[in-house]
Amino acid sequence: MSLEKDLISDKQKKYNVLFVSSGNIKGFDVAPFIKVQGDSLSKLNINVTYFRIIGKGFKGYISNIGRLRKILKKSNFDLIHAHFTFSAWVAVLSRPKIPIVLSLMGTDAYGRVEKLSQAKPSLNILTVSSLIIQPFVKKIISKSPNIEKVVWQKNKSNILPNGVNLDIFYPTEKSCMESLNLKPDKKYVLFLGNINDPRKNFQLLNKIKKSLRDHNIEILTPYPIEHSKIIAYLNSADLLVMCSLQEGSPNVVKEAMACNCKGVFTDVGDVASLIGNTKGYVLTDFDPVDLKNKILGLINTNECDGRSRLLELGLDLNSVALRLKNIYSSVLSK
Repeated sequence: MSLEKDLISDKQKKYNVLFVSSGNIKGFDVAPFIKVQGDSLSKLNINVTYFRIIGKGFKGYISNIGRLRKILKKSNFDLIHAHFTFSAWVAVLSRPKIPIVLSLMGTDAYGRVEKLSQAKPSLNILTVSSLIIQPFVKKIISKSPNIEKVVWQKNKSNILPNGVNLDIFYPTEKSCMESLNLKPDKKYVLFLGNINDPRKNFQLLNKIKKSLRDHNIEILTPYPIEHSKIIAYLNSADLLVMCSLQEGSPNVVKEAMACNCKGVFTDVGDVASLIGNTKGYVLTDFDPVDLKNKILGLINTNECDGRSRLLELGLDLNSVALRLKNIYSSVLSK
């Protein structure tokens, strides 16, 4: 059956879903990618309500249990979808009478990585918490295979990366350069992560800043910026660098691909399988010389098939939303 027919038939089923996630992200009620996911589900007759957890650390999360319990008593939800293991613990301990779906976000599977020596499997409070919670949830969604490694209840496991809204992220002419104060006679390398977050590993790119300038290449670090401005940068920069120490299925890589923005990425999470042999993308080692050579080798090329690759993988927002609803359906049909 075609995707279009699936969407039509599946629209007959209506669900009320409570998203439980952090409300601690500066400048946002909920993380933008979670809001995008919720909005995409509305097209499939799924009504999404957001429960924002206020407080940090395990104790901060647990303090929200009573508030969630009151909301569940007053409302008629079919299912809880918790994003991040600590959020799922808040849901579990509120003793709901409805099933819980858990999305593992990355750090809850492999811990908080801050240097290359830590970028390997290890037991920590986040990982242990993710192992213990699995009997209490009905389905577990991992964004990538490296995250799924922590899932031992394989009958509950699903791998589902976040989708990309191709109606918002698409290639345009470099008409945004002037509004971003970029000069047409320069080349620009874009880094969209938080330069102060050790896990994003900006220090690797920063090591070659001077040598890139010798080639008339400037590094752009606009974080933090509005989500809407990301599109302008992706369509104005010559390539994106993502050199994180560890990731799940990084949204920024998929958004760059949707805009046909070329990229040089470290081999983390599902990045290698995302880009495959797609023109316009290469992997780099955690080595400044290799990173510089990969940038110089790619920045002057014109071919890029990132958008076509996303469509081939079925990572447009509507396809992913349908797959997520099918997960919900499998839980609620039992």
